[in-house]
Amino acid sequence: MVPTLSTERLVLREITKKDSQGIFSCFSHDGITQYYGQDTLRRIEEAEAFVDSFATSYKEKRGIRWGIEVEGEQQIIGTIGYHAWSEKHKRAEVGYEIHPKQWRKGYASEALDKVLQYGFNELSLRRIGAVVFKENIPSQQLLTKFGFVKEGVLRDYMYQNGEAYDTYVYSLLKQSEGRAKTNF
Repeated sequence: MVPTLSTERLVLREITKKDSQGIFSCFSHDGITQYYGQDTLRRIEEAEAFVDSFATSYKEKRGIRWGIEVEGEQQIIGTIGYHAWSEKHKRAEVGYEIHPKQWRKGYASEALDKVLQYGFNELSLRRIGAVVFKENIPSQQLLTKFGFVKEGVLRDYMYQNGEAYDTYVYSLLKQSEGRAKTNF
C-alpha cells in the first residue's frame, strides 16, 4: 500500500479506482497533456487503465504515484510521484500535474517539497531527475526553485500527437560530504 503523506493543506494518498474520474478530469484536459508526453484521454476507461498502471508500477518497485487531495475535499486535483525508480542505483524521476483550476495556489510546490523529502529520506534516493518539455516554463521554474540543475537537452525525446519534442533533463542530488548539494 502506498504510504499517505500530509502537508499543511494537502493529503498525498494512494490512487484507487474511485479516483478514475479525477484522473480523467486531469488527463482529458489539453492544458495538462500538452507537456506530459501522453495523448489526451477521451474515455473514462483510459483513466482506469492509468490507475491500474500506477498500482502495477508500485507493486513492481518501478515507481510510486500519489493522488493530490486538498485536505477535507475527498477528491484528487492531480498526481505526483516517481517513475524510472532504481533502488539499486538510488535514483528516480519525479513527475506531477495539477488540474488547471488549481494552478497558482502553491499546491505543486507543497506536494513536491513533501515528495522530495520522502524520496531522499525514505526511499534513500541520491538523485532525483525530471524530464521537462522545453516549452513548459512553469515546470522549469518550479524545479529551479527547489534547486534542480538543468543538465542538458534530450533531442526528440518525447512524442506528442505524432510530433517529436526536445526536453530538458534536470536533477537534484542529495547532500553528501564534501559536496554542495541539497539540504534534504
